[in-house]
Amino acid sequence: MDVQTLTFIIVGLSFALYIGIAIWARAGSTNEFYVAGGGVPPLANGMATAADWMSAASFISMAGIISFAGYDGGVYLMGWTGGYVLLAMCLAPYLRKFGKFTVPDFIGDRYYSRTARLVAILCAIFICFTYIAGQMRGVGVVFSRFLEVEIETGVYIGMVIVFFYAVLGGMKGITYTQVAQYCVLVFAYLVPAIFISMMMTGHFFPQTGFGATLIGGEGTYVLDKLDGLSAELGFAQYTEGSKSMIDVFAITGALMVGTAGLPHVIVRFFTVPRVKDTRISAAWTLVFIAIVYTTAPAVAAFARVNMIDTINGKDGSGTEYAEAPAWIKNWERTGLITFNDKNGDGKMFYTAGKIDDPNSANEVNVDRDIMVLANPEIANLPAWVVALVAAGGIAAALSTTAGLLLVISTSVSHDLLKRTLKPDISDKQELLAARLAAMVAIVISAYFGINPPGFVASVVAFAFGLAAASFFPAIIMGIFSKKMNKEGAVLGMVTGITFTAAYIIFFKFVSPELNNPEHWLLGISPEGIGLVGMLINFAVAAIVVKFTAETPLEIQEMVEGIRNPKGSSEAHAH
Repeated sequence: MDVQTLTFIIVGLSFALYIGIAIWARAGSTNEFYVAGGGVPPLANGMATAADWMSAASFISMAGIISFAGYDGGVYLMGWTGGYVLLAMCLAPYLRKFGKFTVPDFIGDRYYSRTARLVAILCAIFICFTYIAGQMRGVGVVFSRFLEVEIETGVYIGMVIVFFYAVLGGMKGITYTQVAQYCVLVFAYLVPAIFISMMMTGHFFPQTGFGATLIGGEGTYVLDKLDGLSAELGFAQYTEGSKSMIDVFAITGALMVGTAGLPHVIVRFFTVPRVKDTRISAAWTLVFIAIVYTTAPAVAAFARVNMIDTINGKDGSGTEYAEAPAWIKNWERTGLITFNDKNGDGKMFYTAGKIDDPNSANEVNVDRDIMVLANPEIANLPAWVVALVAAGGIAAALSTTAGLLLVISTSVSHDLLKRTLKPDISDKQELLAARLAAMVAIVISAYFGINPPGFVASVVAFAFGLAAASFFPAIIMGIFSKKMNKEGAVLGMVTGITFTAAYIIFFKFVSPELNNPEHWLLGISPEGIGLVGMLINFAVAAIVVKFTAETPLEIQEMVEGIRNPKGSSEAHAH
C-alpha cells in the first residue's frame, strides 16, 4: 500500500477518533465549555496539557531549526522547557487558587479595573492569533505533502475538524481529544526516531544514539560527523553557536517568561478539581513534554546527516537530479524544496550558499519545516511510518489550535460580553456567544494558515515574546506585589506589548532587509525582543505606581490570600 493511501487511512481514523470524543464529551454548560467542569484527573490533564503545549512548532519545526542551526537552535529547547517549569511552580497554583480561569478575568479582578480587563482581552486575542498562524501553517504543510492537496484545501479540512471538537465540545471535548492527540503525536515522533537511531548507531534510544558513533563510520561520532560536514560545506560548526550571547539569553528568556504568560496553557490548570491536583498535573505534563523534547536533538542530527548524504551523495560529489530520491521529488511538488542547476551539470548539491544568489554555489534549498516530516522518507522507513508522522504532525497542530481558539472564544464571550458589556446575559446565551466566537476565530485562523507570516517556530516565538511583554509582568506582580495598582499594570501592559509588536513588525514586515545584528537593538533579534518588552513593562509599572493612588486595602488582602497556602477557590465563571 502506498504512502498516500496509508496516510488517508491513518489520518482519517485519527479524525474519526477526535470527532467521536467531541460528540461524547460535548459541553452542556459554560462551566463545561470553559474548564471541563473542573473534574479532569491530573494524569489525563497532564497529557492534554502536553498536547496543548507541544504544538506544530514543537513537533514539526523545533527539530528542523536545530537541524539547520545546530547549537543555536537549542534556545528553543531551553526556553520552552524552562518556561513550563516557571509556569508550573511560580504561577499555576496561585492562579488556580484565585479561582478565575482566564487571564483577563484575573487581571480585571486583581487590578479592579474594566480598562485592565479590556487591555488583557485585546492582548490575549492578539497573542492567540499570532500563535495560531504557526499552527495552521503546520496543518497546511502536512496536508500539502501527504494528502497531495493544495495548502488551502488542507487548511480548510483542518478547520472542519477543529470546528467539531472545539465549538461542540469546548474545554471538555478539547481536553479528552488532546489526550488522544498526545498519544498519536508522541508515538509518531518516537517510532521513526527509534528506527533511525538503530539504523545509524545501533542504539534503541535516540537520546543515547545522539551521542554515539555511526555504524560503519570507523568510530566517528554523530556530532563529529555533522561538524565535519558543516565545515566542508561552508556552514557554521554544528556544535558551536553563531548567535551572540545576549541574543541567546534574550530569546531563551523571552520564551521562558512568555510561556508563563500564555493564556491557553494557564487555563488548563483550572480543569482539575484541587490546587494539589494542579501541581500533580504539572509534574505529569513535564514528564510527557520531556519524552519529545529530549528526542528532538537526536531527530535533528540524524535528519541532517541523512539529508546531506542523500543530496550530496556519500562521496560528496552530488546526486544526479534525474536520479534524485523519491522524497526530494515528493517535497519539490509542495514548493518546500527547490533546485536550481546553476552550473548545468545536472547534479544536485547542498552547500551554505543561497539559491537566489547568482554568485552562490548552493543549488538546493530545503525549508526547515519539512525536516521532521520528511525524516522517515529520507531514511527509507516503511510507508506506514511516513503516514504515522503525518498524523502526528496534524495532531500537534490541531491540539494547540483548539486550545487557542477556546481562549479567543472565552475572551469574547466571558471576559468581554459577560464581565464587561452585558453582565445580565444568561448561561445559555453566553454558551452560544462562545461557540459563535470560536467559529469566527476559526475562519480568521484559516486566513493565517493560507497566508503565514513565516516558518512555524519563528511565528510561535513571536507569540511567546508578546506574552512575555504583556501578561507575565502583570500576572507576577499581581500575585507577589500587593502595591501594584491598576494604573501601573495597564500602562505596563500597553507599553510592553506595543514596543514588542512594533519591533517585530518593523524587522519582519516593514524593513526585512534590516533584520540583522547590525540594526537590532543591543544585538537582540525579533525572536528575543519580548524579554526587553517585559523589562519595559516592569519599569513602566514601577514608575507609575509611585505617582498614582495606592492599591485598595481589600485588594491587598486578596493578594495576601492568594499566597496563603491554606484554602482554595473553585474554578468559576461568574
